[in-house]
Amino acid sequence: MDADRQARIDALLDRQDIVDCLTRFSRGMDRFDRNLFLSAFHDDATVAAGSFVGAPDALYAWASALHEGGQVATHHNLLNMTIDIDGDSAHAETYYLFVGRNRDESNWIAGGRYLDRLERRDGQWKIVLRTNMIEWSGLVPTLPLPFGDIPDLHANGAPARDASDPSYLRPLVNRRTPHIPQ
Repeated sequence: MDADRQARIDALLDRQDIVDCLTRFSRGMDRFDRNLFLSAFHDDATVAAGSFVGAPDALYAWASALHEGGQVATHHNLLNMTIDIDGDSAHAETYYLFVGRNRDESNWIAGGRYLDRLERRDGQWKIVLRTNMIEWSGLVPTLPLPFGDIPDLHANGAPARDASDPSYLRPLVNRRTPHIPQ
């Protein structure tokens, strides 16, 4: 394999490792999985998000209490990403869309960008500095959740904000009865 191709493959692997790191943050927050959330950060990282500025473990405690108190479900969706890698350092800009189903049945939506500085240490890419650029937010009209009248809707597992969520099940299996709507 020529050197240019190998360099491109190495760059793609680094980029994917960074994308996986950023995804662990979002999934860890939405599933209230502290270990997964913290695995996105180096121990000496700093995060600036809204009124919070501090270490990742303190961020998790603050944000999980905020989300637990205010919402029954949250989705931290990652969108467009730009990742600039320079050796063992990288900078990423990630557009995000946050959606929360509030306890009062309203829906909160917000968008912005995560600006991250990451470092590869001991072969692992993790965040060392995150700044959250909140650019807009609003409330979305509430509608009933779809398909609520299907008797076996949660036979494969019900959405949960912990390790009982079906996304943790291995292997994932279907327990629902075959049915093709007419």
